[in-house]
Amino acid sequence: MPRLDYPPAPTSDRVDDYHGTPIADPYRPLEHSDAPEVRAWIEAENRLTERVLGESPSRGQIRERVAELWDFPRTGAPWRRGRTWFSLRNTGLQDQDVLWVADAPAAEGRVLLDPNRLSDDGTTALADTAVSESGRFLAHATSDAGSDWRTWAVRNVETGEDLPDRITWSKFASAAWTHDDAGFFYGRYPEPPAGEAYDAPNRTMELRYHRLGADEADDAVVLVRPDQPEWGYEPMVTDGGRLLVISVWRGTDPENRLAVAHLAGGVDGAEVRMVLPDADARHEPIAAVDGTLYLLTDLDAPMGRLVAMDVGAPGELRPIVPEGPDAIEQVRMVGDRLAVVTLHHAHHRLAIFERDGRHVVDVELPGIGTVTELAGRRDDPELYLAFTTFAAPAVVLAVTMTDGSVREIRRSPLTWDPADYVSEQVFVTSADGTRVPLFLTRRAGLEPSGDAPTLLYGYGGFQIAVGPIFKPEWLAWMERGGLLAVASLRGGGEYGAAWHDAGRLANKQNVFDDFAACARWLVSSGWTRSERIGISGRSNGGLLVGASLTQHPELFGAAVAEVGVMDMLRFHRFTIGWGWTSDYGSSDDAESFRTLLSYSPLHNIRPGTAYPPTLITTGDHDDRVVPGHSFKFAAALQAAQAGDAPVLIRIDTAAGHGLGKPVSKLIDERADVLTFLDLALRGSIPA
Repeated sequence: MPRLDYPPAPTSDRVDDYHGTPIADPYRPLEHSDAPEVRAWIEAENRLTERVLGESPSRGQIRERVAELWDFPRTGAPWRRGRTWFSLRNTGLQDQDVLWVADAPAAEGRVLLDPNRLSDDGTTALADTAVSESGRFLAHATSDAGSDWRTWAVRNVETGEDLPDRITWSKFASAAWTHDDAGFFYGRYPEPPAGEAYDAPNRTMELRYHRLGADEADDAVVLVRPDQPEWGYEPMVTDGGRLLVISVWRGTDPENRLAVAHLAGGVDGAEVRMVLPDADARHEPIAAVDGTLYLLTDLDAPMGRLVAMDVGAPGELRPIVPEGPDAIEQVRMVGDRLAVVTLHHAHHRLAIFERDGRHVVDVELPGIGTVTELAGRRDDPELYLAFTTFAAPAVVLAVTMTDGSVREIRRSPLTWDPADYVSEQVFVTSADGTRVPLFLTRRAGLEPSGDAPTLLYGYGGFQIAVGPIFKPEWLAWMERGGLLAVASLRGGGEYGAAWHDAGRLANKQNVFDDFAACARWLVSSGWTRSERIGISGRSNGGLLVGASLTQHPELFGAAVAEVGVMDMLRFHRFTIGWGWTSDYGSSDDAESFRTLLSYSPLHNIRPGTAYPPTLITTGDHDDRVVPGHSFKFAAALQAAQAGDAPVLIRIDTAAGHGLGKPVSKLIDERADVLTFLDLALRGSIPA
């Protein structure tokens, strides 16, 4: 490709002092995405990206194939309230999933709520649902243009009519109904000043209770701590409606607190009291039975264990299921037993236990894959789950809790055969000797040739495990002869709390070292060479790509950094960014500043370096990882690029971090990513 002329970005002479170290921030104006000069820059960058991608003769073909692979009917795990069953479904290319109701888990039923009718462009998404205990009422939260802000409304399930109830300025909290169907608990932030919703700092959440028919201004505040403005609240009503359990969280801290309130006498006057007041571990409530609260915790157990606590004697944790060799990730109480999902080298296993901890049976799942959803209640005889692999989308399974037998509820008809693809797992040795899992998936018959086009994906943060998941664009990549390599890096939850700790704060460099080790292994193993490796990651994974690109530009043939955290000195100053200091630290602290500066992608770009072809993606109104991160990184990388390789940025309009992005927009975006890789790797994937 010829060297590109990049649009001039607005700049300033801004220099900040960090603990005696001056740091220039020449692209500070790009933090203001609605400023006229920034809008002009966005339009110019999008025109450039469109022109470059438009030169690919394969672009139309790639988009058509991605759309074909996306076009299959799919459904989520069904759940029950009263006698009514609920499930989310999509016929294939609907922009948003549709909520259906039926009288049995596998019945056809009828549409209850179709968010595709709520906006002309498909950008209004169904962000969350909460159904009342009897199944009579649906509380549903919608978000617009990818924003994290939610508006709650209520629908009569039987008639399909909406009640007049509306709740605004909710974010980062679900809803929990009292069992009398009278109303629900929810989390709400103070209403921001006019025109400042996008930049709101997301502090001082209130846990409120809304009674049906009431004005939201009259909703009772159940819990708020002005002295702890960074606390958030996740409500759960359990024990037959007699107990409100509140998980008290701060940002993405892996530790939380627990509070409870007894509801037997009603919501009015119910006293909230802390039962686990110290944020000393992860304490995830599962269910309560007759005053006994069952918890998943990593207190004194980095891999997790199940315990029980009498809410009348808080703090005394009684062992139920002890810590084992595999990390416990999800637990449900179904059929009066415990369904426990564990991570075995980054893929899922399922076992059933009695409430007293006695092992009942190991459930045979259909291969190496991921449990993406769990649904079921204490009085349900079956557990419902969605299970996916790299080559096949989710199949919905029912597990009988008495004996662990498995049957299929729904399987999507596919235009490809998943058996045509093979997956294996290898272990790569990182810089300090740590063994890092790496999944390799490809079309059957593809063998190491030293030249295989390879897509290497990773995340590595916030205790989020990365294992087998299905993405239509990944299948399109493999169809065209590409190797898919998915890394389970430190910083995730693949091996419990210790694995997370090994990849955060002062240990964050381990994540980038793990990723680099995976790239080197792909070369040394005979699969490919550096020029054929494209790397990809989103959000914290975008940070991973940015740091890897600036630390080791020679290791990769292309880079795709999506909605990434790129300015590690200022991330905590925007929207919910302050909540990520549990993984990153903060530049307000002198020691953390030095660590952050050492790997911050924006601050480690070296002028005069030949960087590989790079595509950066973001949404112009991302209110989680604000687009200024990507804007500044793109402008700085374009200015520093010494080689001819393109540095492009694709800026989606009327879009955010990815929540609720319409399928049509997703197809366009994913097809453009594949088109870029096709161009960047110089036709290494044959048309």
